[in-house]
Amino acid sequence: MPSSTPFHLIVYGATSFVGQILTRYLAETYGVGNSVGNGLHWAIAGRSQSKLESVRAQTLTPLGIQPDNLPIILADAADDAALNTLCNQTRAVVSTVGPYALYGETLVKICAQSGTDYCDLTGEPQWIRRMLERYEATAKASGARIVHSCGFDSVPSDMGVWFLQEESYRRYGKPAVQSKMRFKAGKGGVSGGTVASMVELTKEVIANPALKKELANPYSICPAEHGFTVRQNTMSKPAQDTDMVSHTAPFIMAAINTRIVFRSNALRENYYGHNFSYNEAVLTGAGFKGWLGARIYSLGIGAFLLGAALKPTRFLLEKYVLPKPGEGPSPQAQEEGFYDLRFIGRTEDGQLTLTKVTGDRDPGYGSTAKMLGEAIVGLALDYYDTDGNKTGKSGGFWTPASLFDERYIERLQNKAGIKFEVLD
Repeated sequence: MPSSTPFHLIVYGATSFVGQILTRYLAETYGVGNSVGNGLHWAIAGRSQSKLESVRAQTLTPLGIQPDNLPIILADAADDAALNTLCNQTRAVVSTVGPYALYGETLVKICAQSGTDYCDLTGEPQWIRRMLERYEATAKASGARIVHSCGFDSVPSDMGVWFLQEESYRRYGKPAVQSKMRFKAGKGGVSGGTVASMVELTKEVIANPALKKELANPYSICPAEHGFTVRQNTMSKPAQDTDMVSHTAPFIMAAINTRIVFRSNALRENYYGHNFSYNEAVLTGAGFKGWLGARIYSLGIGAFLLGAALKPTRFLLEKYVLPKPGEGPSPQAQEEGFYDLRFIGRTEDGQLTLTKVTGDRDPGYGSTAKMLGEAIVGLALDYYDTDGNKTGKSGGFWTPASLFDERYIERLQNKAGIKFEVLD
């Protein structure tokens, strides 16, 4: 890829539910129509000219910005030539086109081949593994930096553990080898895109039983030479957390979040410890009410997964119950949403660190769009010199916490309404 390109970044899939929120966030935060070297120069892309024009007009007109100031690029998710043309015009691409297992591979391939940096918001570990197997060597050769899971899965968890470990080293000079995240509180809706990804994963497991074994491996996306042998507690059943004085239920995002965190530890050369353990769960409260809540919550997750696994009930869920792709919480619901995550870490000799991560929008969409936006802006600006040459990490498949640093934390805190705090 040439060191100088027309755009810093391109939003691919701007007409998707999250893509629209992301487009609005970038326009409100960074403006449009700036030239390289004078702010952020970006474009939106997708396969439908009319839909892109509609999103552009609906986004920019209320801001008093002329819609034509934001360039549009046409490219179908399966069109190699069009995606190659797109990649040759930018430093970095952010994709919101999911389910990624169905629509995401070609863009990853072209980015890996062309040396174009890339990030997305996938929560599909089986797809990440396939991309690693097929394109990691290509990305390393071309210099493309590929960063999956830059939304609620898995930035708060991944960067939250990064923040926890930095504090443990600051205090004690050693990592918190026993760490965990507890979802304390939150409010937010579910989009059709997330549901579609979960249903697609269920279909893949049914079609390929071997995938079930892969998904049970907490180190499934770690480098082959990772060497981790610690048996991890998946928190798949109701339990009790003595640190938080609360009962707990399984956290549905743990399947992707924990794997991203373990990969971060491997890519950071065991910075969290070679015997690092990590798990996630939802806090349901103390006493009988908390005990009952943990079991009701667990049963609800189990019922959904069972319904998605059985073809007749899956059909009924998709047709009558679950939101469709492109659907999601209203702007008001996004603004009224929030989340509060607690991180607890102990060194090998029991020294304790407590931190928290909070967000000021619904986790899956309002906040996801903002952390995804700061991920792609940081990737396109913070890791290039003034001449447009890449700096920092080399090509390959990274995680948020293995590629980004304190500059990303600062972006999230200063612009995206996400706070990282030490509690003790």
